[in-house]
Parts: sequence; structure tokens; C-alpha cells
Amino acid sequence: SHHAEFLIEHGMIDALLPRPDSRAQLARLLKLLTPREFASVAPEELPALNAGTRPVWQIVELARRDDRPTALDYIQNIFADFVELRGDRFFGDDPAVIGGIASLNAQTVVVIGLERGHGGARAQRHFGRAEPEGYRKAQRLMRFAAHLNLPVITFVDTPGANPSYESEKRGVAMSIAHCLAAMLDVNAPSVAVIIGEGGSGGALALAAADRVLMQENAIYSVISPEGAS
Repeated sequence: SHHAEFLIEHGMIDALLPRPDSRAQLARLLKLLTPREFASVAPEELPALNAGTRPVWQIVELARRDDRPTALDYIQNIFADFVELRGDRFFGDDPAVIGGIASLNAQTVVVIGLERGHGGARAQRHFGRAEPEGYRKAQRLMRFAAHLNLPVITFVDTPGANPSYESEKRGVAMSIAHCLAAMLDVNAPSVAVIIGEGGSGGALALAAADRVLMQENAIYSVISPEGAS
């Protein structure tokens, strides 16, 4: 139980690094965490909204397509120097939630995403259905952002939180509520982007932001269409 491999598996540490890589990783972290002023954008500089005209159910099907880019795809293509942080410091590390610190146009941010995965990795990522550990990890990152006054950017793509017996037993409802409260407590700017399916409280927990953006063929609802029917 005192091995680093055991600790990372059970959500107690963020990463395992070969000793020769430690210096470079430390340098990246110090660079990212050097205080900077926020860059601002005037409202008139924002792009105009473009409402879609497709039938509603077609949009639902498009939002659920397996070949849509996932949160990790966006993180890897938009941000520089992404350093992933893992674990909830309580039970484990949920692969359905990915997060860490990164740089966006020289501004350090905390980025968190609900990750569905591609192909065979979809099952490993729980198809984007986060468990209590995932929301506790997101909550930890939001508190980290609040402590250092860092902006928070989230990518939301989930049919909803994991509703299984084991998930309920470990407090999924409470972890969602605490995650939502933590996001509301972040004083720095926050942006949530619905990149596919935003389902139920599992999505809301990462979308209580100053600005909530949606892609044209994305959905965001209090419950899944099947659940509502």
C-alpha cells in the first residue's frame, strides 16, 4: 500500500514520472502557475449566434455520434502545456473525467472535461458517465482554481452521471452537488462548452459557469429524452 503505483490507482497522487523527467515537469508547472493578468474581450468582438434548423431528434442523434471529437481531442488541440492531474484523494481516479492545468494564449487555466473516449476506449471511459470519484476530482480542481484565481474551462459531453448501485452507494448525488457548488465559488472567469450531449445533473455539475456555450448540434437537458418519455 506504500507503493506509488498503488497510490495513483487509488486517486491519492496526480502522476508518476521517471526521475529524469521531473525537472522539466517542474519547470512547466512553475511557468503555468506564474501569476498573469486576465485578457478581456469586448462583447461586440464575440461571434454572432447561429441557430440551427435541423429537426430536434436529428440533433439528438448527431450529438450522440461516436465519431464526434471528445473533450480530450479539444484539450490536446486547443491548449498548450496541458498537465493532467488525477485522483479524488479519497477513493480512486475516474477516467470519465479528465482535467488539469494548461495554457491558452499565454493565460494559465484549469481545464476539465467529461471524456467519452473513442473506439475500445469508450468502455474504459465509462462512455462519459462519471462516477463520484470523477466529480470529486473536478471539485478538487475547481478549488485549486479558486485558490490560485485561475479561469476554469469545462467541456461537457455525457448522457448523465453513472446511476448504478455502487455509484449511488459512494455518494454520486452529493459529489455532484458539491462539484456544482465549487464551480459557483470560483471567482475567476469560467466557461462551459457543451460539445455533444449534456444530460441531467451529471452535465450541470460542470456547467455552472459564467458563460455556457453550445455547439450547433449539441443538446443540453435536465433529463435524457428517453428518461423524460
